Formats: sequence, C-alpha cells, structure tokens
Amino acid sequence: MAKLDGPYTVDITAVGAQGDGLTIGGPRNAPIFVPLTLPGERVSVQLDGQRGDLEEILAASADRVSPPCPHFGDCGGCALQHWDHAPYLAWKVEQVRIALSRERLETEFATPFAAPPGSRRRLALHARAVRGGAVIGFKARRSWRLAEIAVCPIADPRLVAAFPALAKLAKPFLEHPKSAPTLHVTWTATGLDVDVTGVERRSGGLSADARMDAAAAAQEGQMARVTLAGETVFEVRQPMVRLGPATVALPPGAFLQAVPQAEAAMADFAIAGLGGATKVADLFCGVGTFTFRLAQSASVKACDSSALAIKALSSAVASAPGLKPIDAETRDLTRRPVLIHELAKLEGVVLDPPRAGALEQTAEIARSKVGRVAYVSCNPTTFARDARVLADAGFKLERVLPVDQFLWSPHIELVGIFSR
Repeated sequence: MAKLDGPYTVDITAVGAQGDGLTIGGPRNAPIFVPLTLPGERVSVQLDGQRGDLEEILAASADRVSPPCPHFGDCGGCALQHWDHAPYLAWKVEQVRIALSRERLETEFATPFAAPPGSRRRLALHARAVRGGAVIGFKARRSWRLAEIAVCPIADPRLVAAFPALAKLAKPFLEHPKSAPTLHVTWTATGLDVDVTGVERRSGGLSADARMDAAAAAQEGQMARVTLAGETVFEVRQPMVRLGPATVALPPGAFLQAVPQAEAAMADFAIAGLGGATKVADLFCGVGTFTFRLAQSASVKACDSSALAIKALSSAVASAPGLKPIDAETRDLTRRPVLIHELAKLEGVVLDPPRAGALEQTAEIARSKVGRVAYVSCNPTTFARDARVLADAGFKLERVLPVDQFLWSPHIELVGIFSR
C-alpha cells in the first residue's frame, strides 16, 4: 500500500507484541504500529498502511531513556533500548500473563530474571562485501540492508573485541556473488567458535583458495574453530563449554542458551520445581544444558533429535564423575514422543522444546502418571497451548519464572512448574 498523505499526529497508548508503539487512530481508525515509541507519547508519523514511520516526538514519555548503543534505530537487533528498565521488564512479564490468560490459566509469577548488558555469548552476524573487504552487522530495521556495527552493548565484550577479526574472516565466504554469509559466533571456554551459513554451494561451494584464506584469517584472529554449515574449515582447539558439573565439546552449530546466567537461572528453577525427584527425563536435551545438573541428584533419560548433540552429551559424562546414570538417546520427540509406558518409570520431566512447542510429547505426559513437570519455553503462546493440555489432565501450573534472556528485544522466555 502506498504511503498516505500526512504527517499525522497520533497518541501512543501501548506497546505491541513486536515491541512497536501501538495506537488506534489514523484515517481509518485502525491499529497503527510505530517503532521506537512508548505509551503516553504524542508523535508525528507518516503512515504506510498500519505502519507509521516516526518523524518527530512531540511529547516524550517520562519512561524514555537515552539508548546505550550508537547503532540503535538503524540496527534491527534491538527494539526497546529507549525504554526505562522497570516498565520494559514489566511489559515483558505481561506478555506471558496475556498468553496464559488466553488459555484461561493463572499462576504465581517469580521475580523475573533479567540478562545484564554485555552477557550474550552468541551472535548471528551477517556479512556483506565492500570494496577491499567485508563488513559485518545485523539486518537494518524493516530492511534487508546490512547495518554495520562497531559495538554491541548486549554482547560479551570478548565478542565485540573480535568484530574486526570476524570481518576479515567473512571476506573469503563472499567469493560467490550470490553468497550472503551469516556468522553464527559463540564464545566458548577455549575461544571463538564460528559456524558459517548462507554460502552459495550449487556452483561448487567455497574454492580451495577461499578455504585457505578463511583458515589464515581464523588463525590470525586466534579462533578455536571455523565451520561451513558444520563442515570443518579450520580448527586448532575443540570449542568447550561448561554445563553445570560437566565440560562438553560443542558440535558445530549446536544449540546453546545465549546467556550463561539465564541458563543457570532456568536450570535452578526447573530443578527446584521437580521437588527432589530421583528418576527424571530431560526431553529436547540438546548437549545437556539441564541433563548434567539434573544428574547430580537423579538418574536421567535424555532425548534429543540431534545425533551430534547426544554424542557430545554422552562423551562429556566422563568429565563429571559422581553423576547418577544418564541414558542418552537420539530421538525425534515430535514424531516419536516418549510414551506412557516409558514415562511410568519416571517421577519428573524437564522439557525444553523449540518455538513450536511440544504438543505431541505434552499429550503423552498428560496421559501418564508423572507427578511433576518443568517446562522451559522460548514462546509463551505455544507454552500456554501445551499448558492447557496438562491442566485439562489434572496438572496445576504452580508458578512461572519469566526470563528476559534477549535484552531489549520483544522476546520473553519462561520456565513453568506443573504438579498433579
């Protein structure tokens, strides 16, 4: 839809689920979403359908603060740096409450965990070619354009310090004009681990010369490992991460919680919620984020669809002597959930599914006699849907821990504790 005549003056009344200011108004009396605005503000906007491009803040909210990042507003990585912390965090918690209310669920809310600045150990950085080299950054707001970044206040300072080396590393992966590399960067105990995706491969993939250039850049940048969609390009040290009492060799591209402090808070809340259960399952376990912590006091059946993750988990058991038995299995829990007769041997279950949730597995738990469930979720909507299934089977949602792991984004995570 073409832009309408304007500008229009509108009053922002709320913040929408994607972090944009929201008002009902405009020429059609319809919802209008205006990025970078806050409730209580009067702003001048140019309208484009239901989107408003901010032109001027006519009356600012008392909750407006100066964004800490010079790239804010252009970079699409953060949406809410301009909001004071207390109302920002309260809004995130309210998104969980709203999702639960849609499924007629109420519960006690624990004090939310809030990730501090400088705590992200994982970033997905896009790369683009420029004359003489490459630049890295995030997608610009509402655009496919790259917003080049020099600093990032959400990221671990060691990642930020590596930005120049990562830009050098990116250049060989731009060999083909159709390549649009993304560098999935993780800071580990043994150094930087980088898995690159988005490289054109139908024309033959990366040439031998480009691989050599990438390896040289990785060595110069003192990186531990560089892989291309999981295939090793350079490795001098195995990337290692500490998960509770165990040290795990991280497979290329493996899932890892973005903030170590958030990982610890979620694990502590989940384990406490199992109430001392001594036989448990850790489903969608990944490389063992919760498995090893659980195994300090309970035998654990650990399942995940990634064979590489299960192999890494199994290999890491020897690094933590004294654990209770861990039975690790490669298993697609959507197509082949753990069934009632298997759950009969268990007292508690931890679930940490992807954004789509765990409807099939939840249905099996609902039909079982498992007494306690700790459900870790990155999507309040699918969590609430699955929680309804458990509630209808006689479970009570005792309490929820909201987890703000992705600082200044609209995303909120949670851990819910259920009991019969």
